[in-house]
Amino acid sequence: MRIAELHGRGKPVFSFEFFPPKTADGAHTLMATVADLEDALQPDFVSVTYGAGGSTHDRTLDVVTRIQKELGTTAMAHLTCVGSTEADLAQTAERLVAAGIENVLALRGDPPKGEGEGGFRKVPGGFEHATELTEFLSSRWRFDLGGACYPEGHLESKSPADDLHWTKVKEEKGVKFLITQLFFDNQDYFAFVARARAAGITVPIVPGIMPITNVAQIERFTKMCGAKIPHELAGRLRRAANDPAHVMAAGIEHAIKQCRKLLEGGAPGLHFYTLNKSFATRSILAAVRKE
Repeated sequence: MRIAELHGRGKPVFSFEFFPPKTADGAHTLMATVADLEDALQPDFVSVTYGAGGSTHDRTLDVVTRIQKELGTTAMAHLTCVGSTEADLAQTAERLVAAGIENVLALRGDPPKGEGEGGFRKVPGGFEHATELTEFLSSRWRFDLGGACYPEGHLESKSPADDLHWTKVKEEKGVKFLITQLFFDNQDYFAFVARARAAGITVPIVPGIMPITNVAQIERFTKMCGAKIPHELAGRLRRAANDPAHVMAAGIEHAIKQCRKLLEGGAPGLHFYTLNKSFATRSILAAVRKE
């Protein structure tokens, strides 16, 4: 099913994001996790990322195809500019079409480890920006295209206005929905949505939710993407840092409150960054759906 159609049903769209495994055993574990979440929560769709620097290209295609064919769940493939020429991307798009994948998240992607100094560098014959990839895909295939957006601003943006300008360009080039970078303060999301609507952006803007299960891990993620952890939550996590169970409980409690307030405020759905684990996501979405 096409994701734009899901958003046209007049009810929240719930989705999960996974990353492709590195091994055959990892693939088996991932499919079991996806099946567990599918059986328990019946997400509207799931997405599968590329690895760092696009390093899991083929495995992403394999996993997203298996999820849709074997589990019967609508799947979305991530596609990035990293390390790919226009011809490479065209070949990948054709493989997705042949596999029955109708939904693609078009991203620039992060440069391979060790190559990030000096900014992103496209390969000869490739693309430098997600807007270019979006335009390329929308001009030749009938994917429902999604894009990323950043409530707290992209780290490389010159200003909030510049960041919003390029978000608007994504919509103009063919994006039909946006998924936000992780954030923990709902005020950042609602302020961004208000600015986006004032700028003429009309597509659904879906909050990206990352359950906190590990303090060091979330501190690393937020440093990489520029997101902030609210002072009160940061204090709770520091006090519980040496107790994994308490960290998990604090993270789940915060996410449940966050998700409830987002939906009450009109968010069109929730997209969970699962980190390939089911417990936290199951706990959060089950609690939210009880409302």
